[in-house]
Order: sequence, then C-alpha cells, then structure tokens
Amino acid sequence: MTLNLVLLMAMVATNILSLYHLSSTLQSPKSPKPPPPVPDQLLHQLHTIRATINHLTLLQNTNNPTKKSTIPSDLLLYSHLSPIASSCHNHPELLHKYMTYTPFSLCPSDSDLAESLILRGCHPLPRRRCFSKTPQKQIPPNSLPKNPFPSSLPDNAVIWDHYQCKSFDCLNKQNPNLGFQPSRDISRFNSYKTDLDLPIQQLFQIAAAAKSVLRLGLDVGGGTGSFAAAMRLRNVTVVTTTMNVVAPNSEAVALRGLVPLHMPLQQRLPLFDGVLDLVRCGRAVNRWIPLTVMEFLLLDVDRVLRGGGYLWVDHFFSKGVDLEKVYAPLIGKLGYKKVKWATGNKTDAGGVKNGEVYLTALLQKPVSR
Repeated sequence: MTLNLVLLMAMVATNILSLYHLSSTLQSPKSPKPPPPVPDQLLHQLHTIRATINHLTLLQNTNNPTKKSTIPSDLLLYSHLSPIASSCHNHPELLHKYMTYTPFSLCPSDSDLAESLILRGCHPLPRRRCFSKTPQKQIPPNSLPKNPFPSSLPDNAVIWDHYQCKSFDCLNKQNPNLGFQPSRDISRFNSYKTDLDLPIQQLFQIAAAAKSVLRLGLDVGGGTGSFAAAMRLRNVTVVTTTMNVVAPNSEAVALRGLVPLHMPLQQRLPLFDGVLDLVRCGRAVNRWIPLTVMEFLLLDVDRVLRGGGYLWVDHFFSKGVDLEKVYAPLIGKLGYKKVKWATGNKTDAGGVKNGEVYLTALLQKPVSR
C-alpha cells in the first residue's frame, strides 16, 4: 500500500512539473522568439522522478507473490543456456504450448505442433526436459533390413497418433508414389525413360570421366530416402533431409537403415564447409519455395560442396517463363559447369493448366575459385 501511495505521488509530481514547464514556455503564435531552454535543474528532477517510478514499479512486481510469469519456466531456463530462433518469437502461442509440459515426465504427444513451429521458421526447437514416447511394440534390432529396399515397413515402429493413416499399407493405397513401399523404388534411379532422368550408373560414369569421386552426399527433401538407399548399394553415404508433415517420412528412412535429418528447407545445412561430394535437390525443391529462400538454399549448398563436387537438381518444376527469366539466371549465379541441362513439359493437370516445365540439371562446382 505504501509503495502504491509513493508511486502515485511521484506520478502527480511529474505531471505538475511538466505542466509548470509548459505554462512557463508557452508563447504567443505571433512571437518569433524561440522558447527558452529547459533548465538543467528541472531536467534533473524529471529524470530522478522517472527513475524512481521505474524502480518502484519493478519493486512492486517483485514483491507481489500472486503475479506469475506467463512464460513457461523451462523456456526461461533454456533461453539462458542457448539462443532461440528469432522466428519462434513470432508465434508465442505455439511456442508457449510446446514448452508447457511437466519436466522429467513423458513428453506430450505433440509432433504435429513441433512440425508447425519448424515450418514457421522456429528451428531448431528449444530443448525440453521430458522423456520421448516410444511405440508400444518395439521391433527387434536384428529385424532392420540389410537391403534398404525391403518389401514392406513395420507398422509397429511408428507412433501414428497424428496421422490420418494408421499403417504404411494405408499410405500406399492413398498414393503409391510416396515411397512407403520401398521395393517399388528399386529401379527408380536406375532407369532412363526421358532426358529428365539421370541413372545413377551414368552419374558414376560422369564422375569417373572427370576423375572425381562420390563418397558423401546429401539428399535435400528426400522423402522416404530412396535415393540414399540406391547410393548405399554403391557404398556411398547419403543423408536425407525430410519432414513429417502428413506421413512418418523420418521413421521410414530410419527403418531402411539410413539417416534422416528432420529439418526444413529454410534452415542452414548442419554441415561444415566443403565436405560433400554430391547434393541432390529432389521434387520438394520447386517453385512453391519463396525466391529468396531458394537463393539462400543454393548458396548454402555451394558452401557444403567441395571443389569439383556436384549439384543435382532433379525434376525441379516451375512455370516455363519463370524458368527462363528467374530460376535459370539464379542457378547461373553459382558459376557451375553445366554437365547436364534438360527440360520437359509437366504433363499432369496442374502442369498443363499453369504452363509448368521440369528441369533436371547436373552442375559441377569449380575446383578452385
């Protein structure tokens, strides 16, 4: 009560001093004389009163035990330990919900909430002090296939709570091209039907002719990991970036004995400079990505590729006019050698309606700059 009274008196005193200064400096509109300067003593008094108000306000909030912070305690703790992505602050309700949980208990079943934050740029997500849930029936470790193209994937290795489908068979029936029946994709990267295709055997021949090697690679937006699986059969290690927006892509990659990176396209690639021989951008990289994001993505790919490494743009689609005026010049800024550059019409309903085309390009980074 005493603090409130002192605070009120300070505010009244500030207003009286301000009114006194205003009345003493008020001039007639006809007077050309400038107002006199504010006395230093009055300025000092104003600054002192304002500092007192700020101090009393802070003290009042500190001494009020009924007032609690609306920020989850673990988010406050984490913010002292590690930086939080600036985009997280643009979605306080989602972030508050994600970080509201009971520490040292089971984590909430909120993978869909995590996906929403990640896709809005809140990535990496803040860490949480809770235990991750596991499927009710774990598959034995020795059941993982030696062949990365198994005939089926085990349903009991996935928590299906947030998916419309509750099995891989359901996903295959909805769309057999999603890659959840790996045995169907075994010939996907080994066949040549049009100029848009680049069989892996041809890729190795190109690399051998250039006296280059393919050892380590990255598949950007690689879905269920079919490209990484095909490269594994040739003793090449490829890591796949993927998201679980509508289906358990990350689990599918892992069940094939491969490594998934759960990350959005706008995130900086978590790799050091010049360590990869090959980066493939699949169909997840297309015209729906904002142009600035695309530019940063391509330049980040350049960062992780070694000199002489390859960028494979696989079936990138856009409007034909945009490919000529926007995307081709954007790719050209890299200054890479064009090993392959093929275009073709996108013949599905959306492609015909929007005048879209496909681009498949294999580009080699200069050995030295």
